[in-house]
This record gives sequence, structure tokens and C-alpha cells, in this order.
Amino acid sequence: MGKRQTGVRTAAVFTATALAGAALAAVAQPASAGSSHGRFFSRTDTYAVYQNRPAGAAVSDETVAEISTVTKDGKTMIYTDAAGRRIGFLDISNPDEVKGLGTLSLAQLGDTEDEPTSVTVVGDYVLVVVNTSKSYTEPSGRVDVIRVSDRTRVRSIDLGGQPDSIAANKAGTRVAIAIENERDEEATPTGGEEGDLPQLPAGFVQILDLSRPADPATWTAHKVSLVNADGSALKSFADAGIDTPIDPEPEYVSFSDDGQLAVTLQENNGIVLIDAASHRVSKVFSAGTASVSGIDTEDDGVIDQTGSIKDVPREPDAVAWLDNRYLGTANEGDWKGGTRGWTVFDSKTGKVRWDSGNELEKLAVQIGQHSESRAGKKGIELEGLATADFNGQKYAFVGSERSNFVAVYDISKARDPKFVQVLPTTNGPEGILPIPSRGLLAVSSEVDDADAGVRSSVALYELGASSSSYPQIESRERRGAPIGWGTLGALSAVPDSRDRLVSVTDAGYSTTGILTIDTSSKPARITKRLDVTDSTGKAVALDAEGIYARPYSSGGGYWLAVEGATGAENKLVRVDKRGVVAQTVPLPSDVAVGLKSQGFEGVTATYDRNGEHLFAVVQRASSKDPANVARIGRYDVKTGKWTWFGYQLETTTTAGDWIGLSEVTALSDGRLAVIERDKLNGPNAKIKRVYTVTLPSKDPAPGTLPVLSKKLAVDVLPFLQAGNGWTQEKLEGLTVGGDGQVWISTDNDALDDSTGETVFMSIGKANKIFGKK
Repeated sequence: MGKRQTGVRTAAVFTATALAGAALAAVAQPASAGSSHGRFFSRTDTYAVYQNRPAGAAVSDETVAEISTVTKDGKTMIYTDAAGRRIGFLDISNPDEVKGLGTLSLAQLGDTEDEPTSVTVVGDYVLVVVNTSKSYTEPSGRVDVIRVSDRTRVRSIDLGGQPDSIAANKAGTRVAIAIENERDEEATPTGGEEGDLPQLPAGFVQILDLSRPADPATWTAHKVSLVNADGSALKSFADAGIDTPIDPEPEYVSFSDDGQLAVTLQENNGIVLIDAASHRVSKVFSAGTASVSGIDTEDDGVIDQTGSIKDVPREPDAVAWLDNRYLGTANEGDWKGGTRGWTVFDSKTGKVRWDSGNELEKLAVQIGQHSESRAGKKGIELEGLATADFNGQKYAFVGSERSNFVAVYDISKARDPKFVQVLPTTNGPEGILPIPSRGLLAVSSEVDDADAGVRSSVALYELGASSSSYPQIESRERRGAPIGWGTLGALSAVPDSRDRLVSVTDAGYSTTGILTIDTSSKPARITKRLDVTDSTGKAVALDAEGIYARPYSSGGGYWLAVEGATGAENKLVRVDKRGVVAQTVPLPSDVAVGLKSQGFEGVTATYDRNGEHLFAVVQRASSKDPANVARIGRYDVKTGKWTWFGYQLETTTTAGDWIGLSEVTALSDGRLAVIERDKLNGPNAKIKRVYTVTLPSKDPAPGTLPVLSKKLAVDVLPFLQAGNGWTQEKLEGLTVGGDGQVWISTDNDALDDSTGETVFMSIGKANKIFGKK
């Protein structure tokens, strides 16, 4: 679970899956996926928690939402903010508009270095678990009982060690706290390696008995030791094959409805069951190992799903009961393991009854949210797991820490979970909070990086939609695996096709691929990938930011606009229909000399009796040109001549922001449509627009740069905000399809400083959006 002893260390994520083929089929046809009664969750709001910061705190200060809970009326959400050493309060009475209600600093309750690790509500009180440890070898902590109505602490209970997670039973008569006494990943125990166990003192579990829930003064704490009095291993732990039984390190706790307490020992790859009434350990079993194939295991910039892991410890983090017999674990892994999935165990036998295998890894690839930078580590990293009953329908909610999604499962049959839908989140979903009484799911995402524009948030999802609205685009399977994709920063219609478009990958990957998109289905489908190669067949790596599909009458193939790391590296590249590079056109040196890294961003073409004419946009102004004037270039393929026009960019006063061009497409009447956008995202996003420009009838004199008149065609910002998510920065794809629809896409940067969500949609008919000259 979330804690910060030497910085943020995430912990519990939840996940559930069905058979891989069934889940992928369900995503491919979301309207008929898993839910037996046809109801789906839809996102209603996303709230950036820096907006709930205390007075005097800077906007750029790290402010996170990790573990969350909700008041008994389901209208006030309370979350931990370890970075700010506080807890926050949100008004969620209106799911469409989350409002900040301020924060409570732990400095007011104890010390400025105190860190909240978890929270839960019991009756009129919120219990805040606080880590007060001076060091790893001197662990300490407490639980503060705060009256919600006036945010006053009414009692503080010493825990005797460093706490992690907390959970209350359904009746509100017992609370369990995992006292992890976590290991120092940089310490080396005698005879071991850096980060190894054992690192004492051993962790344990505290159970608070609340015989009178309304009177915290009567609450009593009971320590449940997980080792013998002399520190030696319990026989049941040793017999179960627990990795280092003298140092159990409990991680996550969860109550069943009939009073069993499940505890995960993440680093020890084990699960402990405790009878909550008697405070006695009733069962211990190993989480075992798993072998998973058909996954990407190399961080090489290529989505290669032919890798495998063999006999890897599951090392479960979050745990949740599916019913009174079966429990599920999110197998995030830690120092030795992590199997990229989740598992259902029979609590009576300790045996595995279902395991997701590679299902969620495939799902991440299919929806374009595969994190290639994590492929060589623990992949999607399922960290938290939550289950709940919504009006008789049981669900499991599974969150991917690295691929930024929550997968929803129907667990009516505990031994056979069925995939229902996938929900996009912001970065690092940590807290998964079902609120069945109000038909809501709340997800708090902890990653907060103001410099990158990735901020921690709380998102709400409401049950009741007749179909799933996400994803808007996905890939189909080829040879048993979904086509790998991401970074849809360019679009072009395919000539003579009503419902096919193409896009191209950029520098987010180490090889370049041209993607064919079928827009006739919902969601749209990526049906083909064409690798770009040189004449010897070797894959090439291009930072392709624009694409134009050439008509068959001109030989077919594609033009790509390639952005360079320097001005001189910008070029237009012609690729034949087999994907082989056939021609390269460099950016003229007199233009390139004034550019840094922001060069070519789009390419389109027109045809007349004089042949093929390319139009390419340069993202930002050259240092040799007037301020805020970007270039649009026309290249005559036959003569090799460039002609340049100026485009006046909007201005911004926001620190760190800039305005630039991101795409160009030729309209049927000779005008050009361009995307002009800012660098801002989330609630700060302002300029995401499509303008049209009309070229003069007479070419400008050589050496001049006439500024074209521009006309606003459509403000795309409302379309990007319509999904109630984190507004994407990189509106970069634009084209008019053969069906007359105007299509847009966002570049998800291959999840590098991005949520990974791709917006792909039609924003209307071209004749209505662009009108006439």
C-alpha cells in the first residue's frame, strides 16, 4: 500500500480477469461485454488534487491522492497525501463535479514528518494510519481517530510499529492494520544481498475491537504476532514455505463477511488467514509461482509479445474477498517476483482456482496503454484489488499501476471471473474505492509531476451506461496477439476508401510502423501494421510526426514528415507500399539552421496537372523568422522546389507553455486545415484548435514569408473534455475520411509523462466544420 519512508513507494493494486481470449473479445465488443444486465461504468469527473492544496502551498508542490475512503453517506471522500503529510477531503455529492473541501495537516496532530499511509471510515470517524518511524530499524506508528464533522482528533492509539494498510469489517466492529516494519532496500543483512530479508524487527497485525463503535474511548487493540515470542518462525509459516518466516512483513488486509481476515506477505510470497474474533492465525499458505508466456519482457522500444517468465513468485500486494471462501490477490511483485496478473485462491485449501495469466498484459497492448519502459521489469504491475456488490451484481476492480487503467470484472462466479470493461485513469492508480450505495467507483492516482504536467487526481465512475465508452480505438489480434500500437500523432485518409485511415508511430518506439485503422466499427480498430524498413529490409527508426497516404494512381505508398532532434535532421520520407524507404527530402538548410528540435509535424498533398505537391508544417517559429510565425512549406515533387508561407501563432503567458502547429490536411477546395495547440493539459489546457488557411493565387517572391490569413474552423477542446478525464495535451492527428467525417487523435507519448489514454473520434462532417471558402 502507499507509504513514504524514503519517498513514495506504492503498494496495493487490484485486478481481475477471465480467459484471455474471452476478455479480449469483450473489449473488442464493449456493448456486449461481460455484464449480464448490460450496465457499464462511465467516467463522470476527474479532479486534480493540487486544486485542494492548503493556502500558501505552491501549484507546483507535489500533492498526491493515494488511499481513499468515504463517509457513511457516500458523499465525502477522504484521501491520504503522504507527499504533503496530510489528508484531504472532497465533496463527491455531485459525481459530475468533484469539489475540494480542504485538508488536515498531520503536523497539527503530531510531527511535520508524520506520513499517512491509509484511511478508513467507521461510523462518524475516519481512522488515519500514521507512520512515525525514525528509521527502518526503529519502526513506529499510530492510528488517529478523527471526527469527520469537525476534523478533531478524539483519540490516538499507538501501534508499536510501522503501519501500512487498514481495513474495517462490514459491521464496523473491527479494524485490522498491517504493521509491516518494511525492509530497507539498500540494507544488506548478514549473509545476504542488498535488500534481502530478514530485516528485523518482524512485522505483525493489530486488530482493534470496536465493541462500542460510537465510543472510541472503549476501543481496544490486540497484537497478532506472526512469529514466536522468541522471534523464531511459527511452524505453520515454515511448513507453508514462506520465504523468510522470521520477517513476515504483512502488506495488505481484508475482511470477509464472516469474520476472516486475509493478510498478504508480499515480500514473503504468502497469505495468512486470521480469525478476527479470537485474534489467532488459522491458516498460512504460499501464493506459489506462475509461468506466463505471450508477454513483452524486454525494454527495447519494441512491443514484442513473444517473451515469457517461468516459475516466478506471485508476491501479492492487495487482497480482497470475492465471497466467504474465495479471495483474490493482485500480484504486483516486489524484489523477486511479480506475475503481471491476479489470482483467485480457495481459502480452505490454499490452492489456486483461477489465474489471469497474460490477459491484462494483452489488454494493455490492445488499448494502446502498454508501457514499453516497464516491459523488462514487472510489466503492468497490478497493485490494488477491490470487490463490491452493486445491487446484487458482484464486481472486482483491478488497477494497473504502470499502464494506468482499471479493469472491471463480473465475479458472480468466484472461480470464473468475467471481464466487463476497462476504465482509463491518470498515472499510478493507487486507491480503488467502490461506493455501491451510490453506484460509484472512485480511483485515486498518486503520480504527481508538475514539470511533466502529470498531476495526481481522483476520478469518479458511475454505473448505469448502456455501453462502454472506452476505448475509442483498439487493435485486433494477429497471430494470437494484439497489434502493438501507441503515439497516434498523425492521421491520413486512405484514398478510395470510405472507412480506412492510416497513422504512424513516432520516436516513442525504436522501430517505425504504419498502422491501418478501420473506422467502421466501434471502437475503431487497428487492423494492420506495416513496418518501415530500408532497402536491405532492416527496420528503421523515424520520429514520424505526419503521414499522407498517396493515391494508387501516383504509385501508392506514403509520405512521412519526420521531426529531427536538430533542425538539419528534419525531412520528408517517401515509403513504398511494402514499407521500404524510397526517397528522402531534407529540410532546406536555410530553414533548418533556425530550428532546434520542434520541426516537421505534419504532411499532406495535392495533385494537379503539374504533379504532386506536398505541404508540411513546422511546429514552431524559427529563430530566423518573425516571432511566433511558424512555417508552412509546399514542396513540388517534380521540380524539387520549396515555397514557404507564414502562419501567425497565438500567444501564451503561461510559464513553460508554448503554442505550435501539430498537423495539416488538404481540403477538397484547396484550403489547408491545421491543428494549433498549446503545451498544456488537464484543467490548464486552453488552445486545441483547428484553423483553415487559404493559399494565395500567386506564389510569394523568393526570400519572403507572407503570413496567411487564418480562420477558426473548430475548437476541439470541448471534444477532448467530453470524456470527463484528464484533458490530453497532444492533439496531433487530423484528417477527413472518405466518409466525409473529420477525425482527430491524440498522441499518448507511449505513456512517457502521459496518462496513456488515446482520444480517437469523429468531431463531425467536414462540410459543416469547414464550410466553404
